[in-house]
Amino acid sequence: MATYKQPCMHCGNLLDTSERFCPKCGSSSPFGYACPQCLHAIQKDYMVCPGCGRPLYITCPHCGGRTFVQDTCEACGKTLMVRCENKRCGVMQFYENKKCTACGKKIKAKLEG
Repeated sequence: MATYKQPCMHCGNLLDTSERFCPKCGSSSPFGYACPQCLHAIQKDYMVCPGCGRPLYITCPHCGGRTFVQDTCEACGKTLMVRCENKRCGVMQFYENKKCTACGKKIKAKLEG
């Protein structure tokens, strides 16, 4: 059976369409963007998430620049993600999330400056 591959929108690496992460660049959204809070599909020209109303442009905690809610800051390139502390989960989460979107546990981790 033939498998169809699609390029990661961040680095161009070809991936199976069923993959959720790009092994080359580490992106958790290789084919499109998702709201970090409710995981609803979003686009860069949206100001708020259509699923939960969360603002999609924030001030970067590292550089103070305006950036879209994604894995890294558009201005300085530093990560905006923290790892869920649940040993059975460990999924990378947006630093402003209060609960892990994968396991539901409370997130206590802070961004490293």
